[in-house]
Amino acid sequence: MTQHDQHDLGSASPSGGADPRSETIRVELDRIQRRWGQLPLTQAQAALPRVRVLLDHLTSAAGQPPVPDLGPGTAVHQLAVLVWEASRRARHADDGGGAGGIRDIERELTTLRRDLP
Repeated sequence: MTQHDQHDLGSASPSGGADPRSETIRVELDRIQRRWGQLPLTQAQAALPRVRVLLDHLTSAAGQPPVPDLGPGTAVHQLAVLVWEASRRARHADDGGGAGGIRDIERELTTLRRDLP
């Protein structure tokens, strides 16, 4: 599988619909996923509380209970799913496309990426 094919699969909708994420969200999430995969386990474990803050914020904003803490191996996968859902909700939040919510997600992801070791 080529890198282009992998990117296409990563951007595919879990439900077959259009991708609700902005280009900035896709880029930031991809950067976080790449960086997370490069971290030694001890650094990923040390950074996990910071990721959990964003995971908990995303679930709380959706009125959902926190996702279980399954460790650093699954944290960015959980993040990707929650970001997808948050983007979908933001897009449908108002007739204007939910740009404020999308910008908030972009900002949170950028901050998380910058906070990673």
